[in-house]
Amino acid sequence: MTYKNYLLLAMIGLIWGSQFVFQDVAVAEISPLWVGVSRSVIGALTLVVLCRMLKLRSRSHSRSHSQWGLFALIGLLEATIPFVLVPWGQQQLDSAVVAVLMGTIPFFALLCAPLLISGASITRSGLMSVLLGFGGLVLLFWPALSSGMGAVEPVRGLAVMGAAASFAVALLLLNRVKGEHPLIVARNVLTMASVQLVLLAFVVSPLEAGGHSNRALASVIYLGVMCAGVVYFLYMALLQRTGPVFTSMTNYLVPAIGVVIGAVFNHEAVAPTTWLALVVIVAALMLNKPPSGKNKARSTPRGVPTTGESAAG
Repeated sequence: MTYKNYLLLAMIGLIWGSQFVFQDVAVAEISPLWVGVSRSVIGALTLVVLCRMLKLRSRSHSRSHSQWGLFALIGLLEATIPFVLVPWGQQQLDSAVVAVLMGTIPFFALLCAPLLISGASITRSGLMSVLLGFGGLVLLFWPALSSGMGAVEPVRGLAVMGAAASFAVALLLLNRVKGEHPLIVARNVLTMASVQLVLLAFVVSPLEAGGHSNRALASVIYLGVMCAGVVYFLYMALLQRTGPVFTSMTNYLVPAIGVVIGAVFNHEAVAPTTWLALVVIVAALMLNKPPSGKNKARSTPRGVPTTGESAAG
């Protein structure tokens, strides 16, 4: 039902919105590169454990093996490429600019959907929702953008937008995964992404020595278990229920929730525009109603189970 889709969206927003608080604690002692790698690996292990506990396995082992190439490609586009481009772009871009540029993910998902998904089309309500949500994201970071902090260095800006486009294409390619439970899909994609990121990390930066505080290590564990493992399963479930465009709207909701959580736990100042931006973003989500009935059938790949179906046995 529709309210379940919005509930899933809210849960994803809350979990991913909380990552900023824990990430600040982790990167104070551990390099951002290894925080990201550790988060990905712990998330993949969390999903492996969940699959074992729930006795979930691929519906068809031969089909699963044939899809590992697709899982590797999705992991490359969704994690490895953005993992390289976004930090590189952030070196000379304000965080507000990066957040707004990453907010182009729903645009890329909307525009590329007809090219990569059979029967997909750009609807008026979908376009209006994406535009309204992007407006809310700009409003959220307007104080920083208008203060002169939001200068954009063209090449770095294009790198971040390239990461956004890569993530959007990965989101659309997930529709080509056939006949698997969303927990299995999340496990396989995150596992392939983890392998790629570990290899990248060892090439770019040697493994750090120990000596980190329990607070930093606990933050990394939370980021891995909740902000990579659990939330990625919820993300896959929402994708299979509603399609890529609605799911990509989380990119508008997460920064807004992150600002609010930061204000509550870190006592950070909240501009009046923040609350208005949150209202605008919620309005955009309500405008982009997830498909149901026949429309839902068009947006969900054939053979892909919804969250209520079991792949066990």
